[in-house]
Amino acid sequence: MGETTGYAPPTEPVRVLHEDAQLLVVEKPAGLLSVPGKGAELADCLLSRLEVAFEGTLLVHRLDRDTSGVMVFARTKAAQRHLGLQFERRHTSKRYIARVHGQPASECGRIDLPLIADWPNRPKQMVDFDRGKPAETHWRVLEREPGATRVELLPVTGRSHQLRVHMAAIGHPILGDPLYAEGTAREAARLMLHAERLLLRHPDGGAPMTFTARCPF
Repeated sequence: MGETTGYAPPTEPVRVLHEDAQLLVVEKPAGLLSVPGKGAELADCLLSRLEVAFEGTLLVHRLDRDTSGVMVFARTKAAQRHLGLQFERRHTSKRYIARVHGQPASECGRIDLPLIADWPNRPKQMVDFDRGKPAETHWRVLEREPGATRVELLPVTGRSHQLRVHMAAIGHPILGDPLYAEGTAREAARLMLHAERLLLRHPDGGAPMTFTARCPF
């Protein structure tokens, strides 16, 4: 199943968290692509909407279509390079909230499983110890619920679908995940994954900045 099957993006206005001459920080709603997909029916995306409201908006990173939360965009080429290097060199810090299937046996843990594209089943990713790129995630239980657990996820690396594959790999897929959850775990109203907090340095002067978006589930 492709992630863009039956694409019906939300229509509500995008919430702006911060705007200045270098940065644009917004809260991406679940169900909206970060960038255009292939085909006219997938042209509507967060980047295209921001380009209309804020001319010259430049992409820095992405969130999956069904993930909500904090995203930063650049307003200048210099800011885009600066922010891109921060992500590449892991100088940013990201905190996600998720609801996962089942009850982890411990209260916290570290997942170190290399990932690679599952080419015959794109856009899925998979664990591959021989060819995969290093991927590391730290997790911590926030609240235990009947049949599910609310967790904090702190990715060290930023591989495609990393949090989703990692949690599924340890037996606790994220609820509502159309690619990696099965059975009743897939039946949630949305993918229960939210980028709650992003820490970075401002590209003009290097001041540390923290942006947050309240988890909607």
